Amino acid sequence: MLKGKAAIVTGSTSGIGLGIATALAAEGCDVMLNGFGDPAAIERLRAGLAERHGVRAAYTAADMAKPAEIRELIAETARQFGGVDILVNNAGIQHVAKIVEFPEERWDAVIAINLSAALHTTKAALPLMIARKWGRIINIASAHGLVASGEKAAYVAAKHGLVGLTKVTAIETANQGITCNAICPGWVLTPLVQQQIEARAKVQGIPVEKAREDLVREKQPMLDYTTPEQIGAFAVFLCGEAASTITGAALSIDGGWAAQ
Repeated sequence: MLKGKAAIVTGSTSGIGLGIATALAAEGCDVMLNGFGDPAAIERLRAGLAERHGVRAAYTAADMAKPAEIRELIAETARQFGGVDILVNNAGIQHVAKIVEFPEERWDAVIAINLSAALHTTKAALPLMIARKWGRIINIASAHGLVASGEKAAYVAAKHGLVGLTKVTAIETANQGITCNAICPGWVLTPLVQQQIEARAKVQGIPVEKAREDLVREKQPMLDYTTPEQIGAFAVFLCGEAASTITGAALSIDGGWAAQ
C-alpha cells in the first residue's frame, strides 16, 4: 500500500534516518533525503536508492534549525513528488554537560533541531495530508524520551517534548486518516556509535567486542544493539494498514531500557 507514496526523512544521509529511508524506498515510496555530509557521497546514496528500488529519490540540505528552510523542504517535496504522505522527523544532535555548565547556545541548538523542527515540519506537512485524508508522521524520539540520564538536559528535554508533540498531533488528526507515533530507540549500532565503541576500546585497552558489550550493559538489560534496518522495518509497519489505529504511542525498541 506504500507504493507511490511520498516520504520525507530528515537527517537521512546516515544512521537511523538512512535505514528508514532505505526501508521506505524498498516498499516503493518516493523519498526526499535530508541532512549534511559530503555532496558526492550523498549523491551516490540518492542515486543508489532510486536505481535499486525503482523510485524517485531527491535530496535537500535544508537546515532543521531554520523554519524557513523547513517550510521549503516540505514545499519542494510536494513540487517533486506531488504531495507529502509520510513524514519522519529523525534529525537530531547531542551535547553532554552538567546543567550548571551547559552552554546556552548548545541548549538552544538541541531544542531547535530535536524538537522545534518537528513542529515546523508537521505544521507544514499536515495540510497536504489532510487534503488527501491520509498521512503518517513518525517522530524518532529515544529511550531518553521516556527516562533520563545525567548530563543530557537538552536532549532529554527535547525528546520528552517530542513524545508530547506526538500525542497532541495524534489527538488533533485522529479522524482525518492520519496517525502520529514516536519510535523510542535505545542503543542503535550506527557508524557513529561504532566509532564510540572503538574509541572506548582503544582508551581502555580492551577488545572491541568487550567495549561493545560494556557500553550497552550500562543501560539495557538486553545486551544487543538495535540496527538502523530494524528501525526502518518498524517505521514501515507503522505506515501500513495493520498499524492504522496505532496513534499517539511512544513505542520502545530499546532492549528493555525503559522497562527498568
